[in-house]
Amino acid sequence: MSNNPLADEVWRAMAAVVIDNRDSWKRAVIERSGLPFSRIRMLKRLSRQSMSVKELAHAATIDAPAATVAVNDLEDRGLVVREIDPTNRRCKIVSLTEDGRATVREIDAITDPAPDALAALDDAELKTLMAILVRVQSLSGR
Repeated sequence: MSNNPLADEVWRAMAAVVIDNRDSWKRAVIERSGLPFSRIRMLKRLSRQSMSVKELAHAATIDAPAATVAVNDLEDRGLVVREIDPTNRRCKIVSLTEDGRATVREIDAITDPAPDALAALDDAELKTLMAILVRVQSLSGR
């Protein structure tokens, strides 16, 4: 994606910090929701916007058949619904149900404290980091 080696290095470092420090939160989310984490990731994506199964597969970096299986599971649990896309009747749009939105709210309510290394930064460093992350999010269209 990037032609900037420094940006790639920063990305890997950010990902490592998150991956290395999220295990307890992930376990808590799985236990509380009763869902595999792959389904939780889909619900979180759908909480931002409804998508076709194909779009959801792309966003979740899985193939379309796996996305269909996951959507079927979420639909069986009453967390999502498929509706015909009014702009393309051959396509179905996946959206959260009220139970799906409640599940996302429950997931979002699970505490996810910062790792000690991040909490050790001073306020000025944290504000700088937050400003950078907000800028990155705005550039990625989220």
